[in-house]
Amino acid sequence: MKTAKSGPARHVRADLALAGIAFIWGATFVVVKEALLDSSTFLFLALRFSLAGIILAAVLRGRLTRKQPVNWVGGVQCAFLLFLGYALQTAGLRLTTASKSAFITGLYIVLVPLGASLVNRSMPRLAEIAGAAAATAGTALMTSGDWDLHLNAGDILTVGCAVAFTAHMLSVAHYTRKMDYERLSLFQVAGVAAFSWLAAATMETPHIAWSPRLLFGVIVTAVLATALSFLLYTWAQQHTSATRAALIFALEPVFAGLTAWVAAGEAWTVRSLTGAGLILSGIVLVEVKPAPPSRHQEG
Repeated sequence: MKTAKSGPARHVRADLALAGIAFIWGATFVVVKEALLDSSTFLFLALRFSLAGIILAAVLRGRLTRKQPVNWVGGVQCAFLLFLGYALQTAGLRLTTASKSAFITGLYIVLVPLGASLVNRSMPRLAEIAGAAAATAGTALMTSGDWDLHLNAGDILTVGCAVAFTAHMLSVAHYTRKMDYERLSLFQVAGVAAFSWLAAATMETPHIAWSPRLLFGVIVTAVLATALSFLLYTWAQQHTSATRAALIFALEPVFAGLTAWVAAGEAWTVRSLTGAGLILSGIVLVEVKPAPPSRHQEG
């Protein structure tokens, strides 16, 4: 029997799960960077998502046999948008700096509430607008270095990446209400694996040098940053909005900075501390007064 507190409790657990995912993604950034020294990009993604798909299929095999609706269109759509985000981000990184890529990708923090408003034909809440603006400003401070404001081809590709990730988040929020989250999680991971193998064969010259750091990178990102993270993310989207998810994911550069500080002794500057503070304040603006589930659900 559901209690009056069951709804808010689920929202809190969902937000904590999203924060945990942001921590995993932020903490594994260095792991991925090191692994890519021994493998071409799409081949690494293919290995990572294939292993994650095998793990998810094994863990969820009992639940996947349930006779529940399967929305094949939704699964393929979410998988393609997720892959497209990765592909455009990777292509853009070849032509722009890592700091500009990180900031431009982070524009989904603003695009998600705007996109949700267009889909729902409603105005975003003032707290959501203020929170997204603060988080975006914080992301700019944490990721910007000595780069100019002129857009090149790489920057434009990365803008496409931000749009793809925005569409992906809104799609997941929509389809988690039309099919069980276990199947949708597996669809996304297996779909990205398939698209990555295709891209590795057609869009790059695959190369790989098996090494301890590559094996470690594939295993850690497959288990934690992919299988576990996307399962938790898809579950969480049933109980919170895409706008709140986007804001919480803005914690990723904060966690990346903390990891670099602990593991490598990288110092925090006034700029990075200010950026982290703005990101946290943006999240608090939305979390202090959560939107009622019945009034502002993206999808």
